[in-house]
Amino acid sequence: MTTYAALLRGINVGGSKRVPMADLRTLMESLGYDGVRTHLQSGQAVFTPGRGDEESLAAELAQAIEKHFGFRVDVIVRDHAYLKAVADACPFPAAELEARQLHVTYFSEPVDAERFTGIDRAAYLPEEFRLGDRALYLYAPDGLGRSKLAEQLSKPRITKGLIATSRNWNTVVKLVELTG
Repeated sequence: MTTYAALLRGINVGGSKRVPMADLRTLMESLGYDGVRTHLQSGQAVFTPGRGDEESLAAELAQAIEKHFGFRVDVIVRDHAYLKAVADACPFPAAELEARQLHVTYFSEPVDAERFTGIDRAAYLPEEFRLGDRALYLYAPDGLGRSKLAEQLSKPRITKGLIATSRNWNTVVKLVELTG
């Protein structure tokens, strides 16, 4: 059986879109998912569905969340093999960096480098980003909250038509562990 991680975008931030993790686990179990576990309060759940693929599971979970909690939440679902491949492909020296300095933005579908051509990469150094498989790796030495590059990467002209949700390196590694 394949174990998946559900990445919920924008919940439990600043008091809006409150989703208690116990309620999320109960909701996911009511959908017939097994082994449901959550990680932190920021929107990660691990589960074994027994049916479906990433897209159908994400759509089912998003619909159930909207029905139960009364607001829409974007959801990306990824399996262990993908999460491990993303972690293994990190172009930055993850073992040498603090977790707050390295982030992965997961995208709902592949992105092409053309979306990012308007960003003057040299202007943001030492911050850097690299594209991966439906993912973007961001090195932000002063953390995500102070990153000017992260601000540019989240602009609607970049993310238009995509679901994009970021996780720090500790969470990236933990999701690989929890889905393994």
